[in-house]
Amino acid sequence: MIAKPPLVEARALSKRFGRTGGLLGSARPGPLAVAEVDLTIESGTTVALVGESGSGKSTLGRLILRLIEPDRGTIRFDGVDLLALRPRELRRMRRHFQLIFQDAGAALNPHMRVASAIAEPILVHGLAANRAERRERVARLIEQVGLDPGSGERYPHQFSGGQRQRIGIARAIACSPRLVVADEPVSALDPPIQAQIINLLLDLQAEIGLSYLFIAHDLRLVERIADRVAVMYLGRIVEEAQTAELFSRPLHPYTQALLDSTPRLRPGVAPPPALVCDLPSATEHPPGCPFHPRCPIAVAACSTERPALVDQGGGRSVACLRVTPPGPRIDR
Repeated sequence: MIAKPPLVEARALSKRFGRTGGLLGSARPGPLAVAEVDLTIESGTTVALVGESGSGKSTLGRLILRLIEPDRGTIRFDGVDLLALRPRELRRMRRHFQLIFQDAGAALNPHMRVASAIAEPILVHGLAANRAERRERVARLIEQVGLDPGSGERYPHQFSGGQRQRIGIARAIACSPRLVVADEPVSALDPPIQAQIINLLLDLQAEIGLSYLFIAHDLRLVERIADRVAVMYLGRIVEEAQTAELFSRPLHPYTQALLDSTPRLRPGVAPPPALVCDLPSATEHPPGCPFHPRCPIAVAACSTERPALVDQGGGRSVACLRVTPPGPRIDR
C-alpha cells in the first residue's frame, strides 16, 4: 500500500527581503527572513509556529500559501508542487488553503455587508449554482461560527472584535478548505474571547477535518490547540516536537526561555530571569548559532559553528550544539 503524502510538505524554504547598507550601487542583500526551513503538516492536525516578533513566523505562513514567493525551496500541497503551478492553476488551488488574519476588522471591507464578504470567495470559485444557493450557504456559515442568522445584513463596524474574528473565520472556511493558516488570530482579543475562538477552531477542525498552521505568541493557547510545535528564531526552526513533549521537556535554551516567560498564577514564586538581550534586528544576524549572544549555556564553539537541526528520536528535532545525544542531520 502506497503511503499517503502529508497535506503540506515544505522543504528548504528561504526568503530574503530587500537590501541593506549604502547607496543603491553598494547595498548588500538583506538577511534571510526565512532560512532553509523544513515543515510538514499532516491532514487533520495543527502545527503551531511560536517565537518572538521578527522570528519569521508570518513570512513562513505566507510562503506556504504562496502569498509570498520563496527565493528557493519547494512546497507540496497534497502531493502537488505549488511552485510549478501556473497563475490560473494556482487560483483554482487556492480554495483549498485560506488565511485567518490577526486583525479581522482591517481584513474586512468596511463598505461591504457581512453576507457579501462571506459570499465573495464562494462566488469567485463558483461553488454555488445560483444566488439562492449562495445565500443559503452563507447563512449556514454564519450560524456555524456562532453568530445570529440575521447578522449578514450588518457591516463589520457593527460587531465586536470577537464577532469580527468569527466573520473572518466564516470567510476563511467558505470554500471548504483543507488548510487554514491562522496568523495570531486571537492576540487582539480579551482572554475569555480568546478561549471562545480557540474552542470554535477546535470544533471546526473536528467537524470538517481542517488542518491548521497556527501562528502565535501565547504558549498557553498553543498548548491547548496544537498537536506539534515548531519554535522559530531568526528565520530558522530551532526545535520541533509533539506539544506535550515540548512543554514538559524543552531541549533548546530558547524554547526553555519562551516557556519560562509565560505568565503563571503562582503567588510568591519569583519570575524567571529574562533573556540576556533583545532579539537582534534583521541586519544583525550573528555568525554561528543565531541564539548564542543571548544563550545562558553558550560555549566558544556556538559563536562560530551553526548547529544543524538534528533528529533526537520520537519525532523531535533540535538545533543546538549543547543538546545530546545527536542523531542524523535532517537539514541541508
